[in-house]
Amino acid sequence: MYGDETRSKTILFTALFAALITAGGWISLPVFAIPFTLQSLFVILAAAVMQKKAVYPLLLYVAAGLFGLPVFHNGLSGIGVLLGPTGGYLLGFICAAFFAGLLFSRKKDITAALSAVIIYDAAAVLWFMLTASASFPAAVTACVLPYLAGDIVKAVAAVFAVNRLRRLHD
Repeated sequence: MYGDETRSKTILFTALFAALITAGGWISLPVFAIPFTLQSLFVILAAAVMQKKAVYPLLLYVAAGLFGLPVFHNGLSGIGVLLGPTGGYLLGFICAAFFAGLLFSRKKDITAALSAVIIYDAAAVLWFMLTASASFPAAVTACVLPYLAGDIVKAVAAVFAVNRLRRLHD
């Protein structure tokens, strides 16, 4: 009589988190070579809330950017962003949402959040090494070290937020 509530929630959360990830990319502090954004917070929150379906908003987000919508950091778009030195974060966000979502569905919250950080940072380092011809230490220095403290804070904040949402829901 009411339709498919699960499908409706999936569509709603997919659109919501794709929009939040976009907004998180527009909130950008260019303090290092790679700008500091809030995208990773929303990736982890998507995994926490959508669990196994968390990959959907990331696929929508990346597809929108590839089709020319200005959704990537600082309002950028296009295949050049994905193929550029920061494209590893985008690919890593997709993988991180998937695997962290699986862990969140098993209520392994802090493990899930920190695994998301490890996954997207690893993808960023590997991609940076490939596209910028950088050494491993240089890639870690450019892609991980300046952001690690912030990533951990965002992961912990996402865990607190999802625990609060669970208490409100129950």
